[in-house]
Amino acid sequence: MQYTKLGSSDLTVSRICMGCMGFGDAKNGQHSWTLDEEHSREIIKRGLELGVNFFDTAVGYQSGTSEQYVGRAIRDFARREDVVVATKFLPRTQEEIAAGVSGQQHIENMVNTSLRNLGLDYIDLYIYHMWDYETPLYDIMDGLNRMVQAGKVRYIGISNCLAYQLAKANALAEREGFAKFVSIQGHYNLIFREEEREMAKLCAEDNIAMTPYSSLAGGRLSKHPGETSKRLEEDSYARFKYDATAEQDGVIIRRVADVADRRGVSMTEVSLSWLLAKVTAPVVGATKMHHIEGAAKAVDLQLTAEEMAYLEEPYVPHKLVGVMAQNTPAAAKEQHVWSTGNQNIEQ
Repeated sequence: MQYTKLGSSDLTVSRICMGCMGFGDAKNGQHSWTLDEEHSREIIKRGLELGVNFFDTAVGYQSGTSEQYVGRAIRDFARREDVVVATKFLPRTQEEIAAGVSGQQHIENMVNTSLRNLGLDYIDLYIYHMWDYETPLYDIMDGLNRMVQAGKVRYIGISNCLAYQLAKANALAEREGFAKFVSIQGHYNLIFREEEREMAKLCAEDNIAMTPYSSLAGGRLSKHPGETSKRLEEDSYARFKYDATAEQDGVIIRRVADVADRRGVSMTEVSLSWLLAKVTAPVVGATKMHHIEGAAKAVDLQLTAEEMAYLEEPYVPHKLVGVMAQNTPAAAKEQHVWSTGNQNIEQ
């Protein structure tokens, strides 16, 4: 395993981050592939053996049971100081807004809930899961800064935002002396490269770590054409994101398979090797042992410039989809209700 600093923070993270959205009590989730605690622990333990020290979860995953499984496994299998735990919080609910709960109060409540779930004294990286158009940005940044000052959170990150929003938030933080976002967890992979337009440039200039989710496009970038799986068949949110562009994406997927066959490696290794050349640490969801083992191998694979160009050449622009399509307050509100109501929030 290789390690690097997470942006401008002093956190040392493995180049692979284990995505823990698939862990948790299945009756609290929508996915048939959600793993129970016994199998979740096996995969977390194997990840630690392979050198993975970076784990990503969220309070919204399986009603907090993902956090509980991750926290117990880390306490049993690792030293706290050797791992980097990231978790996320959602915007205020309509009930909280009606009750007058401020953004600062909401964040403190969410931090305390996650700490209880995890059974930990602090969170290494606390991530703003999706932009809250109904809460003043000042309240969000102030609330997060209070948690850093209280020692409950070491650093803060953000997910599912546009480049201007990240720049605006960090400018406010700098002006007010608040903690700034050190990482962005966005939608980025070989068949969805819209982050390269502005976000990647902002992150490079300001030393903000990119830790993208959907790094294998819901499994599409890890399977030869014609191969399928339970997740590919049943993941309605992934189909919503990728089905409309399946034909053009298929050209790239076939090239991934071609490179993998020529190099004698898996498609997972090729797809993640490409992404590792672009970002700090991709978030790789793991619900089977070979998922994390294949991801760990990708760190040792270096693609040639010719292979990188071959994989990139067929790409055509894609529309923003899912939570990233929420570029208006009304759309954001509709998306938030849909996501939280279905426990189907993307990693």
